[in-house]
Amino acid sequence: MKKYLAKMDLWLLFITIIYAVLGCIMIYSASSIFTFLTQDVSSNYYFIRQCIILFFSLIASIFILNIPTSKYRYFSLFYLLAVIASLVGLYVEGHIANGTAGWYDLGFFSIQPSEFAKSAIIIYMAVTYNSLIKNNDKNFIKYLIPVLACFVMAGLILKQPDLGSALIVGALGVLIFIAVPIKKDIKLKCYKAFGVLAVIGVFFLILFSDKIFNEYQRKRLEFQNPCSRYRESTGYQVCNGFIAIKNGGLFGLGFGNSTQKYLYLPESHTDFIFPIIVEELGLIVGIGIIIGYCFMLYRILRISLLANNIRNSILAYGTFIFLLLHILINLLGVLALIPLTGVPLPLLSYGGSFNLNVLALLSVCQKIHMESKKHLLKEKIKTI
Repeated sequence: MKKYLAKMDLWLLFITIIYAVLGCIMIYSASSIFTFLTQDVSSNYYFIRQCIILFFSLIASIFILNIPTSKYRYFSLFYLLAVIASLVGLYVEGHIANGTAGWYDLGFFSIQPSEFAKSAIIIYMAVTYNSLIKNNDKNFIKYLIPVLACFVMAGLILKQPDLGSALIVGALGVLIFIAVPIKKDIKLKCYKAFGVLAVIGVFFLILFSDKIFNEYQRKRLEFQNPCSRYRESTGYQVCNGFIAIKNGGLFGLGFGNSTQKYLYLPESHTDFIFPIIVEELGLIVGIGIIIGYCFMLYRILRISLLANNIRNSILAYGTFIFLLLHILINLLGVLALIPLTGVPLPLLSYGGSFNLNVLALLSVCQKIHMESKKHLLKEKIKTI
């Protein structure tokens, strides 16, 4: 492991470890009462599962650090097609949880394909656009295919229904495409094609909104002043999140002393982990967490800007967008600034498939950093 540490972005590694450890601790605190009172299992049930997730993520990370990013071209398409196939398969074998048929129940653990869709699209777009730009391909249709694949996956996820993940997958495709250095004439043709598709998409959304969005999702669009709807599903959870944040004040009630986790705040160990953190550790720690996320995003964006090729730059940039969207959608939803969509907070919220993908993509960024340093060293040797 020493040979890796010397070449890695140590600041990014340090903050990743801090958030992973804090996540385990707070998941234990937030879920202990919930598991004991409602699931008839040990109070450390979710804590142990999260630790197991981190263990397997560590093994996956070591594996990723040993694979050159140039090899991604051999499996990127297969990975994408496998994820699409698994999303289609959910309509036959999917396990329903919280009203969403988005999991394959494998007994001891479940797999959520929509989380793997996010990493699949980042890798596929990075490999595809690197090849197209490197070969100076002028067929604009080929540049559209990765984004269209992204929209197909977003549509399949939306139908589960999982609005939050569908929005993130769709936004990932669009934001990565905008950042790719494609020639202006090709990009203009692509934008025109997307414009036509967008008009058709909006038309279908308006025409079939009652079939695309269920009643619960439509109610979630009413998100302002949640405490005025405390007895309704659209306000109860967010209002209890507000109460948790207010209870915490600047310095918190102390670790384990949250009152809102006593079944007042559903899913307190997943999407609503942030209010529990603030209630127990205080607003100062909550602000520190947001600052820490900003620093993490800065290190990833820096890796993207210093990457030695387009593929690696897109991989790191895609990871940056992936994490940024999750952080913004979760925190803004919890604070009732946007509709609540059930998106977890990176490394802090409980979630197997989600955190496995987060740590895998962070490992990819570390590998890119290592390759960039190696490339820079080779360039310096050439000048001697």
